[in-house]
Amino acid sequence: MDDVSADARVEHVRAESSFTGLAQQMRASGLLRRRYGYYWMRLIAAPIIVAAGIAGFVLIGDTWWQLFVAAGFAIIFTQIAFLGHDAAHRQIFVSGRWNDWVSLILGDLLVGMSYGWWQHKHTKHHGNPNKLGADPDIELPVIAVTNESAGKYQRGPLRWLRAHQGWLFFPILLLEGVSLHASGVRRVFARGHLDRRWVEIVFLFVRIVGYLVVVFLVLSPGIAFTFLAVQLGLFGFYMGVSFAPNHKGMPVVPRNLRLDFLRRQVMMSRNVRGSRLLDIAMGGLNYQIEHHLFPSMPRPHLRRAAPLIEGYCLAQGVPYTRVGLFRSYAIVVAYINRVGLGERDAFACPLVEARASIGSAVRVA
Repeated sequence: MDDVSADARVEHVRAESSFTGLAQQMRASGLLRRRYGYYWMRLIAAPIIVAAGIAGFVLIGDTWWQLFVAAGFAIIFTQIAFLGHDAAHRQIFVSGRWNDWVSLILGDLLVGMSYGWWQHKHTKHHGNPNKLGADPDIELPVIAVTNESAGKYQRGPLRWLRAHQGWLFFPILLLEGVSLHASGVRRVFARGHLDRRWVEIVFLFVRIVGYLVVVFLVLSPGIAFTFLAVQLGLFGFYMGVSFAPNHKGMPVVPRNLRLDFLRRQVMMSRNVRGSRLLDIAMGGLNYQIEHHLFPSMPRPHLRRAAPLIEGYCLAQGVPYTRVGLFRSYAIVVAYINRVGLGERDAFACPLVEARASIGSAVRVA
């Protein structure tokens, strides 16, 4: 028994040092250095593009052609949200204060999403991706992505929804835009600590109320409601299809299982391969493994880091998952469909299975 414990301790130390070696390699390659020119260009462009979009919206006036403007705003706001995501992960500036204020301006004032709400939720996700009881991203109110959550609703409309959730996944994303705005508003008025609460309240009020006032001043009620439905629906859909391929359908980690950092981040994440155009469209989120290992790595360095990290992981015996975009969506839909239908052990964690087999071998010996 002592020999087994000693072996476990040695394995733990070896696992921790494996990430240290990778971190040293990334620092030596210069891939953790800031990219001020890249980000300043985008920080300056963001408010200019929004202002130009509003000016165009006012000039076009009360017409159904505004639905194309709504689609354009959905793309613009999502791209700005990606930029805010970079700032929140300290990718832009060394100063945490500068990054926080950029996140507040981009997230709250330009997009209408609470930075404080997102930061609280996203920090937990990064610490324990796909871990039961620790990752809020697998505790969704409508879609069940774990057998544990699927088993909570055995009657009523939600039971039917669970059974068909694989096919309803993409249509449900059309509601994600409203959910993101509502979650942020609830957070800033909820009890509990929140840095710069009044800044967020003011910024969200100016963004959400001001946006609605402009829309209904320029457009007649019928066109205005349709405009908002298109803009919010496409914004939520775009955000959803950008984040969904990253972890959905990857192993779910049991509550009591502890993993070293390298395996915890790599084995629960999925990369989406594609061209530089895909890098832009997904805001760098297609390099989810690299992002989870090095959250502060600037977005333009992720593409260069990916083959280095993949080679390192394979040398360490750590599975590195990389698939095409449509293949990733097929995996997500198939997985949540299996969970919704009540299939047990969907995508069981391979480390749990490996440890179980080792334990059986020890008992036999």
